Amino acid sequence: MDIKDTRIDGGKPFDWGRTSSDYAKYRDIYPPVFYQKIVDRGLCVNGQRILDLGTGTGVLPRNMYAFGADWTGADIAGNQIIEAKRLAAERDMHINFIAKSTEQLDFPAGSFDGITACQCFWYFDHENVMPKLAEMLKNNGFLLILYMAWLSYEDPIAHASEELILRYNPDWTGKGETRKPIWIPDVTYQYFEIVEHEEYDVNVHFTRESWNGRMKACRGIGASLPPEQITAFEQEHLALLNEIAPPEFDVLHYAALALLRKKG
Repeated sequence: MDIKDTRIDGGKPFDWGRTSSDYAKYRDIYPPVFYQKIVDRGLCVNGQRILDLGTGTGVLPRNMYAFGADWTGADIAGNQIIEAKRLAAERDMHINFIAKSTEQLDFPAGSFDGITACQCFWYFDHENVMPKLAEMLKNNGFLLILYMAWLSYEDPIAHASEELILRYNPDWTGKGETRKPIWIPDVTYQYFEIVEHEEYDVNVHFTRESWNGRMKACRGIGASLPPEQITAFEQEHLALLNEIAPPEFDVLHYAALALLRKKG
């Protein structure tokens, strides 16, 4: 399903379902500390009912499954949900995955102890979504927003890869990330109060193949370009990596979280 938003990539349509196979293979990259910071706060554990928005291929529910929460994952892209179900079934994980946009969710009031949104919060129609999320949460329920991005201004491999993405897709707005708190629109504070936020650096390990796959599975390439341009990018990017990168390397990222509680 194509998504078109004038705030994103100059309104260029994109569809995560087009890159689901690469997404499943190459975007399960969050380091252990990313999950441990959630668990250390007593979130997504021990029978809590959690709704994961924009779940993609189910990276967050699958990696946190062992901590004991009861997960539901929703995503607008049906192909993403197909991959999520496949990957969960391979590990005998019982996770409820549904193909539905956040704006279309209609769970009964008080259905969940917590809601997570990883790498997706800025895509929503917040005026529509925020009251719905509050309604679906139990009293004192939490909203946890999560993010991780490479730091192209500080990491030379990330910088070179990003410059190549921009040659293929000049309007891509995923460029030039810097450390900052997660953006939260004003309407959110009508229904939630901020508890805390944290930003921290992480090094993420890659091979040339897996970093190429990570780049191909980003919105600026795999989710938005035609197949012939994706193939051309992949070939040029691998040649670039053979010149500038060792067979294995770390890429500097920053990660961020924002924890909010339902008011009232």
